[in-house]
Amino acid sequence: MKLGIVGVTGMVGRVMIDLLEKRNFPLKKLYISASNKSVGKKILFKKKEHKVISVYDLFLKKPDIVLFSAGSNISKEWSPKFSEIGSTVIDNSSAWRMDPGKKLIVPEINASCLCKQDKIIANPNCSTVQLVMVLFPLHIEYKINRVIVSTYQSVTGTGKKALDQLYQEKNGNYSCNKVYPYPIYQNVLPHCDHFTDKEYTIEEMKLINETKKIMNDYNLAITATAVRVPVIGGHSESVNITFVKKPSINRVREILLKTKGIILQDQPKKNIYPTPLYAHGKDEVFVGRIREDFSFKNSIHIWIVSDNLRKGAATNAIQIAEYLIMKKYV
Repeated sequence: MKLGIVGVTGMVGRVMIDLLEKRNFPLKKLYISASNKSVGKKILFKKKEHKVISVYDLFLKKPDIVLFSAGSNISKEWSPKFSEIGSTVIDNSSAWRMDPGKKLIVPEINASCLCKQDKIIANPNCSTVQLVMVLFPLHIEYKINRVIVSTYQSVTGTGKKALDQLYQEKNGNYSCNKVYPYPIYQNVLPHCDHFTDKEYTIEEMKLINETKKIMNDYNLAITATAVRVPVIGGHSESVNITFVKKPSINRVREILLKTKGIILQDQPKKNIYPTPLYAHGKDEVFVGRIREDFSFKNSIHIWIVSDNLRKGAATNAIQIAEYLIMKKYV
């Protein structure tokens, strides 16, 4: 098994390296690549230094699997080239997510739709992953009519430059290079990614469109407001769900308690509920504050938290790779 990573020096790429080692991923050769300015750098993996090479040099190695986390432009250029030589690409960018010919995968939900012929596989947006992990098992039980989601998203979702802006402003430097149009330290921005013609942000449209594709229900009514908060640990979501059938709160808890990849933290009277600080560095999706919405028929409120660099990105991609190996598709 020869595995390559494109974008290894980025925030998600570094988490991938860490997880490959912690999960004892079955590989014989690891090749790591990044932008030209990072070529030649060395990264430690299993107590051995690996040198960063160019994407072209990685291409010449003909890896079995390539994990992409280098942005949509790089993926659009290189993913087809890798797939043509027989490599299987798992892409963390938005390049292929809504391509009707590419599968958008959260392993706990729809990995079974994968086959050996899938050579470019899309990894969903981080905020989408944690949302569908909770929606899907409830959809099977009660049939979802409508979803209203408000996110509270970590600056790590924007990248290292956003993290630098947060730290600089925390230290009193508000004249630093800004990724956001306003200060993020001690502030909240209802603005994740660029605004579209519909006045929704790209992040909000990702949540809407990707959820429908993963759950294979394009009639699902869903709307979103994505908010950036000065948090490092992970993304949080306040979700209001309306079902066709009247839900039982106890049954909802029971379903989520039994769902693989979800941890229930729902004892508010004991101050037990999910927080991004607790979710940081963990692979699971945490759920709590489950309660009936008394204002609307067949509706509940729910609070969802997950580390956006782990299950929202690196972990999900590696789980896809593990599934492909288990099925002997690579």
